[in-house]
Amino acid sequence: MEGWSLALPHSVTPLHFLTMLGLIGKKLGQTRIYDAQGNIVPVTVVLAGPNRVIQCKTVETDGYQAVQLGFGDQKESRLTKPLNGHLKKFNVSPVKRVREFRSFSVDVKPGDVVGVNIFAQGDYVDAIGVTKGRGFEGVVKRHHFRGGDSTHGAKGWHRRGGAIGCRLFPGTVRRGLKMPGHMGQVRRTVQNLQVVEVREAENILLIKGAIPGAKGDYVIIRESKKIPKRAAAAKK
Repeated sequence: MEGWSLALPHSVTPLHFLTMLGLIGKKLGQTRIYDAQGNIVPVTVVLAGPNRVIQCKTVETDGYQAVQLGFGDQKESRLTKPLNGHLKKFNVSPVKRVREFRSFSVDVKPGDVVGVNIFAQGDYVDAIGVTKGRGFEGVVKRHHFRGGDSTHGAKGWHRRGGAIGCRLFPGTVRRGLKMPGHMGQVRRTVQNLQVVEVREAENILLIKGAIPGAKGDYVIIRESKKIPKRAAAAKK
């Protein structure tokens, strides 16, 4: 296999060559606005700033290149001692959320403030959040089972899951079988959402579509991996 190499299509960029922009934000809710043609556009309102630069990691010192951002003011007493010490090392006031973004394409230094102006109208982003917790749910709501009949003598089987195959054969319940259980409260990523409007004075992004999470939940808005800025610019 000496001299063998994997040839990637021209449209595919290896992940370690991607330059990623990103912000930590808070989901404020959903609304709708009108575009230039008078069409209604459903949007999610995200407060995405200001983000403070805590640390800039380099290949020479840390083995990889990344920028560590912080979002939201917090009391020093509510942070752990290691995190407090880390923030004091870089002279940054206490923050609620800390997140690293690899290969950050904007030149920054510790103490700088990064705002929503790193994105522009028409950019595509990926939104990462934690879905709403639904508690313990049955198979009809959790897995979209049809449920049992309501007639023809069916009694007590309207919303049950049915047999799970644990008699003589196979003698055990198959791993991953769809059954009742905890629903929601999982990390999910929605890709290729379009930025409809950037309100720099208010640090607000209006993003077309839905983003995981409830009102007030923290989310991560990063440059789309499948439609990065340069590809979006080429489409315009």
